[in-house]
Amino acid sequence: MSKSEKQPFIRHSIVNTLPDNQSRHSAPGTETPKRIFVVGATGYIGKFVTRELAARGHKVVSFARPRSGVNATATEEETRRQLDGSEVRFGDVGNPESIVRDGICGERFDAVVSCLTSRTGGVEDSWAIDYQATRNALDAGLGAGISQFILLSAICVQKPMLEFQRAKLQFERELIASGVTYSIVRPTAFFKSIAGQVEKVKNGSPYLMFGDGTLTACKPISEADLARFMADCLEDADKKNRILPIGGPGRAITAKEQGEMLFELLGREPKFRRTPIQMFDIIIPILATLSKLFPNLKDKAEFARIGKYYCSESMLVLNPETGRYDEEMTPSYGTDTLRNFYARVLKEGLAGQELGAHAVF
Repeated sequence: MSKSEKQPFIRHSIVNTLPDNQSRHSAPGTETPKRIFVVGATGYIGKFVTRELAARGHKVVSFARPRSGVNATATEEETRRQLDGSEVRFGDVGNPESIVRDGICGERFDAVVSCLTSRTGGVEDSWAIDYQATRNALDAGLGAGISQFILLSAICVQKPMLEFQRAKLQFERELIASGVTYSIVRPTAFFKSIAGQVEKVKNGSPYLMFGDGTLTACKPISEADLARFMADCLEDADKKNRILPIGGPGRAITAKEQGEMLFELLGREPKFRRTPIQMFDIIIPILATLSKLFPNLKDKAEFARIGKYYCSESMLVLNPETGRYDEEMTPSYGTDTLRNFYARVLKEGLAGQELGAHAVF
């Protein structure tokens, strides 16, 4: 089996965190400055990664579409404000010529950081962004002399059942085979991905959960902590040439516990609405069959598969020996807690946490 065909074992990739759960990196501004090219800079995580890299004194060039953000509503001026501290260049990451011409501009870079992810998880979108656009960024970076590539992936690719997971894994394999020093960061759930019901619960609705609410668990991580972890990959030798699953601080938390936390912060008795996960077993085959006659339904069938996946699979490390999700094997990092996040958004709202096309409920 060739190197590019090998699937890295997760048990060789786990990073030991420090006893106090703090970052290993030096204070911002004390690291050796590097020239870094960031793609996916306007995404939910990309904005924080870009700012973190700039705060550490790196020379950051961020590459963005002329219209970016949720539903492509941000103008170039707004994008520059969001990515303050970096030099923003505009072009099309899906076009390899545009990356070289409008982004790299014939210059030399030390590293590429990719926070690219498909907007919808649809079949074509997944392969266009999670694979091809990310591959375009690697090729452009290699042409610009990079020695390092840091990739934002996802912990769910360890059990690939969806197109975006297969697309991400294909690129991971090619990155490992490229010869460049790599760090593949596979985070668990983001805070925003489990914030979709906050406003509804606040306004009096019950908390929706599948089954008894204990089917899945995760160690959610904040955008700021994840950005720090990814920036650490530039300097920390323990994070180089590794696949790095990572979660936030504390123990894993189930969907039911997330709901209970919200009601506790609101000072109310928990009120749940249980939905059978078997509903997906009816919806998915119908949409899959119809999509053969009506191709425009192909993505809807995929979205139903995505919904079932996230309602039935935990965002934790999958133990290769037991075949079960393992809380203890899922590393923790950072200091931001889900409780503090919920308390803040219940008071201040969800500005900046817009789910856009990634909303499930």
